[in-house]
Order: sequence, then structure tokens, then C-alpha cells
Amino acid sequence: MLHDEESRDSAGSAGAGRDALLDHDLEAALYDAVRGGVHRAAAAAAAVLSLVPHPARSLLDVGCGTGLVTERLARPGLRLLGADSAPGMARAAAGRVPRVILADARRLPLPDASVDAVSSVWLLHLVRDARAVVAEAARVLRPGGVFVTTVDMDAAHGPGDDIEAVLAPYRALAPYDRAERIEAFGAAHGLAPAGETRFTGHGQGRSPRRTAQALLRGDYASRLTARGPVAEKLAAELCGLPAPDEPRPEPRYRVIALRRAAAS
Repeated sequence: MLHDEESRDSAGSAGAGRDALLDHDLEAALYDAVRGGVHRAAAAAAAVLSLVPHPARSLLDVGCGTGLVTERLARPGLRLLGADSAPGMARAAAGRVPRVILADARRLPLPDASVDAVSSVWLLHLVRDARAVVAEAARVLRPGGVFVTTVDMDAAHGPGDDIEAVLAPYRALAPYDRAERIEAFGAAHGLAPAGETRFTGHGQGRSPRRTAQALLRGDYASRLTARGPVAEKLAAELCGLPAPDEPRPEPRYRVIALRRAAAS
């Protein structure tokens, strides 16, 4: 998702452990307008809620950003709490979410076993230290609680996407949010797979030219190995694709749930 789909794609900032190159305080002012807005946020929230058991009474959204997704996680009987490490994001979210805390996703200021669900949307693909984020989610979950998160960001556009075919050889070999990696981190902290779903990133179909411009700006810096002349060559190849200004199909994001074992 390039300038507004690759490096700006998390639902917020994780904290010092994130590998993003953005100033998330400055980003807060533009954040909602460049992400598919309400339609994409609503689709993301519906996917997350489909994996949160109805008995759940509290949900913590980690890396909540401006709260655009978080506020749509509301349902009767479910208390919402947002957390973000960027003051600008947290201030924006406070206008949408009943309670927002300023917090590093690796060191949440919450007691053990204090919430029924934890979510993170478009976050782990930016976090080098994803193991610590998963560990904190597991720590604050009550027995039977679920951690629901987006994974496999790089695969969202699918193998038939001609832009992705050009980018693929330059992708990082081990994405931070690879599903198998996140599931392994979860298993180490007592979390087991408990379902998955997908949703459409409305308004996020990218064009080759826009992708090339984002590449040259450095928006892919944490996720592609192309630099300098290699990046320029790659950008030229993207612009040489058919219909370079025509958006490609919208991405399909994967969401998984990991459940903490119920008390015996």
C-alpha cells in the first residue's frame, strides 16, 4: 500500500519496537483520508468482531491510531480501550473511543489477565519485535480470551497482481507479520489458533505509477531491499506495466485469532 498503503498501513504505532519510518504524530492529521476511510475501517472492524466471542466484555485495540477502526469495534456489552504510542494518534482516537491510553505495545500499563480480547490491525507488519507484542497481548488476556490480528500483509494483493510480481523479488524474506511466525510466538505464550477470516481493503487498489512514486520516496524502505539505482530501475519497470495509472484490484487482508486456554 505504498505511501498510503505500505508504510502508512498500520492502524497505529506500536512503540519503540516498531520499524516504521514515519512520524506518527504528524501522520495523525492525514491518517484517515489516505486509508480508504470509513469503508475500509468498517470492513476491518467487522472482520475482527467476527473472531471475538460474544461473551467478551472488554477489548483492547493495540496500535489504535486515530481510532477509525477502534470505534467500529463497538457492540452491546463490549467495553473498548484504545492504545497507541504516538501522542498525536492517541489524541485523535480520544475523540472516538471512550478510553485511550498512551502506551508501548510491548509494555502495556494493564494488569495480567485484565481484558477479554486484544486486537491489532495493520500493525505487526511494521514491528520488528512482534514477539514482544504477542507476549504482552497474551499477558493481559483473561483465560479464554482472544488476540485478533492482521497477518501476511505482503500477500494481501495476491499472486496474480502484476505490481506484486515486479516487487516480489525485492520483498524482505521474512516479513515481521508472517502468520506462522505470529502463531509460533503465540504458542510460546499459551495462545492457540482459534479461527481466521479475510476482508477487502476498500479504496486500496494501487496503480503501477503510484507504486513507483512511493518506492522512490522511500515508503517501502522497511519492506523492500531495492535502494538507489536498483529502486530507480524497479520504478521504471513498474511504470512500463500496461495501464500504469489504472488501479489494480483491492487487497484482501487476512485476520487470525489466537486464544488463551480457558481456566481449568
